[in-house]
Amino acid sequence: MSATKAAGPSPAMFDTVLVANRGEIAVRVIRTLRRLGVRSVAVYSDADADARHVREADTAVRIGPAPAAESYLSIERLLEAAARTGAQAVHPGYGFLAENGTFARACADAGLAFIGPPAGAIELMGDKIRAKETVRTAGVPVVPGSSGSGLTDDQLTAAAREIGMPVLLKPSAGGGGKGMRLVRDEALLADEIAAARREARGAFGDDTLLVERWIDRPRHIEIQVLADGQGHAVHLGERECSLQRRHQKIIEEAPSPLLDEATRSRMGEAAVAAARSCGYVGAGTVEFIVPGDDPSAYCFMEMNTRLQVEHPVTELTVSVGGRTGLDLVEWQLRVAAGEPLPFGQDDIAFAGHAVEARICAETARAAADGRVDFLPSAGTVLALDEPEGEGVRVDSGLSAGTEVGTVYDPMLAKVIAHGPDRPTALRRLRAALGSLTVLGVDTNTGFLRRLAAHPAVASGELDTGLVDRAAAQLIPAAVPEEVYAAAALLRQAALEPAAPRGGGSGGRPEPGGSALGGPAADVWVDPFSVPTGWRLGAEPAWTVHRLRVAGHPPVTVRVRGRAHDAEVRIERADATPATTGSTARPGGTPAAAEATARPSGPQGAGQGAPETPATGRTDEPQNTATEPTRPTDTGEGNTETPTTGRTDEPQGTAAEPTRPTGTGEGGAAVLAIRTSPNSTVTGASARIPEAEADERAAAHFAAADRRPGGAREAAGTAPRAADPRPAADAGAGAGTAPARAGADAAWRPAADADAGADPGGAGMRARLIALDEGSVLLDLGGVTHRFRHAGHGASHWLGRDGDAWRVVGHDPVEEALRGGAAAAHAGELTAPMPGTVTVVKAAVGEEVTAGQGLLVVEAMKMEHLISAPHDGTVTELEVTPGSTVAMDQLLAVVTPHEPQESEERER
Repeated sequence: MSATKAAGPSPAMFDTVLVANRGEIAVRVIRTLRRLGVRSVAVYSDADADARHVREADTAVRIGPAPAAESYLSIERLLEAAARTGAQAVHPGYGFLAENGTFARACADAGLAFIGPPAGAIELMGDKIRAKETVRTAGVPVVPGSSGSGLTDDQLTAAAREIGMPVLLKPSAGGGGKGMRLVRDEALLADEIAAARREARGAFGDDTLLVERWIDRPRHIEIQVLADGQGHAVHLGERECSLQRRHQKIIEEAPSPLLDEATRSRMGEAAVAAARSCGYVGAGTVEFIVPGDDPSAYCFMEMNTRLQVEHPVTELTVSVGGRTGLDLVEWQLRVAAGEPLPFGQDDIAFAGHAVEARICAETARAAADGRVDFLPSAGTVLALDEPEGEGVRVDSGLSAGTEVGTVYDPMLAKVIAHGPDRPTALRRLRAALGSLTVLGVDTNTGFLRRLAAHPAVASGELDTGLVDRAAAQLIPAAVPEEVYAAAALLRQAALEPAAPRGGGSGGRPEPGGSALGGPAADVWVDPFSVPTGWRLGAEPAWTVHRLRVAGHPPVTVRVRGRAHDAEVRIERADATPATTGSTARPGGTPAAAEATARPSGPQGAGQGAPETPATGRTDEPQNTATEPTRPTDTGEGNTETPTTGRTDEPQGTAAEPTRPTGTGEGGAAVLAIRTSPNSTVTGASARIPEAEADERAAAHFAAADRRPGGAREAAGTAPRAADPRPAADAGAGAGTAPARAGADAAWRPAADADAGADPGGAGMRARLIALDEGSVLLDLGGVTHRFRHAGHGASHWLGRDGDAWRVVGHDPVEEALRGGAAAAHAGELTAPMPGTVTVVKAAVGEEVTAGQGLLVVEAMKMEHLISAPHDGTVTELEVTPGSTVAMDQLLAVVTPHEPQESEERER
């Protein structure tokens, strides 16, 4: 409902509006246009051809390739799209051309209404130097800093010295925190000025800078203003935006917990004065820096001449004439259409509290020096669950299947919670973030949920440096063990025979994942096709899954049984095997992860039970004449001895190669019969003569070969000259044999295994149950855990409580080989994420020192400095400014200096 005296569209309302933006703000504007009965026109680049805003609009026009300069920043193409579709007005959203006076003027020249302020106001407030001078004249307090436009580097340096450290370098044009540099050391001024100019030039096309005094632990508070073309202006209260990283807001709220009514009123009046000083029309925001210990000493920082990302928290906490439901986009449209504001400042009241969190495509990683890096992420949205419920709103540009790249801003969506008071709003926000699931792309959702629970946030003791100080505490130290257990059981289920549709054979599982519950009771299942680890006369063997989540050490998960009823052991590289249920501690560190585990060998056992390789490959040579078999386990954690009672003699001979227990591809199992030198089967099956055992095995395999989909057929045991798996997958599965130089390396002898590993003993009981399409319930050690799940190739995405993990198979041999290669190429510098090289600071042959910046890679409007790893010489340089690079692409090579020979040689 509109919070105005007028109902429905006015006679002067536009018929068709073009939305010159993308993502969640385009969807947000289209939603209001639809409600008002106004036809919406979306625009899209090639990267957004199937984006949500394109599908929700009444019509859409392609405006060019993915680079913003050739699409969303192309004024000519946007005006052409408006002409083709008969649009009468253009809504710029925020970002791109929203604060571009040239675009506003071009719209007016083309006979289009620009839904925003006049071009003159945009240009005046867009020049932060002129803006400060203008509002100072209007009586608005400003931050001490440089004056005058077009300052040279020397003039900026002199102004900084006069102000005194620390100082803040800011672009005169643009906003969003881009190009801002906090400088505490005068010696760094030259480099920081150069970096700020470069980023400002790239983001806004203008590298003019100003310098201001930096206020330590400031609070960032802004005032929403609304003005019409008839000279009326009001303020709609404040928003607290102090929770920021890299000078970019991530959580905002209204009202501020800092301000009292008197300070709120004075700041509101100052904001209206600033808006009037530039002839403002439409919705805008005046931003202030506020000392936390003295809110009355607020200072004007800048004015954003557009709708703000965080406008929903104002919409949810403001009432006009006693009516709630304010829609700022609607009032942008009405004012642009010529309507006057039908209310004054006395009609505006504030009620309740609202908090917003920005969901961004990024990964938070703890750096070695204690900092936290927020790296852009990309991918395809495989699964999406957006929260609903009382007091919850989501503004989103996402949908399942959305391709998230690194060309545009990383913000994907916003989650907003509202309540009668601040504690209720924060509680609802935390719950909503916990309900949001995005699989396929790393996001900051879990980070935001933990931030919203931080004691300083709960108490309202905020400042713009809080996130940087607390970030390391908000990143889980480890992946919860239940994540690895669920991933291992999902992989285990994939090896199991699925229940056919309609009771037939060879069918796919029914929706909901019937494979997790086992095949139908009336369907015959070859027992050797079930990867239970069954062994003749002995305790079942473990199936080994070696798993990894990016940024964390690998984990070994041993499974005995089927996915719907299994025993699980979880062994971390830095923890004892998890044999009982453990409770995850805050931050995701399980209680079991305190002791040191003995690492497992390449096949995971030196003294314990023979293990079933998780990939189930059984069709390759399992022993050679020079590779004795590993000893068989009794099931009690002790290595069996041969019938002679000796523990030191070989367990196989050149004439008696044996095959380990294992599962074939598709879940088929193979029989393992291990013989001692006296040709009698050892252990519990010792009374079965070897000839009889061979006869039984031959009969079984012959029968299996005659059945469609039988064990041998499913296992793919036909002889082959080479491993048919793709190179990338050949060793990816957990529990596989080591990567081979040849077929004879498929099985490593016991002598090469880690004798200290003990896969025997008890594990946790675990059950994995399919709840519905894309959701699984894990019962681990008597505690249930619900996950959203999506598979993608060989990886499993699992999400819960706002966090998401991509779990992949880990091959320790492949990693060792990579480690050796890495040591040989320690000077290679690769791209940390896909992006564009904006700066190259070195040349081939140049001598560099450790830590010296060599290149700058930009992604999602953020710069990342690539530095020399050690002293040396740049021997290779593969990129130039403007080069587009993929993740891990080689950028340069720094060859370390050779150690100098001692002048005194030994004689």
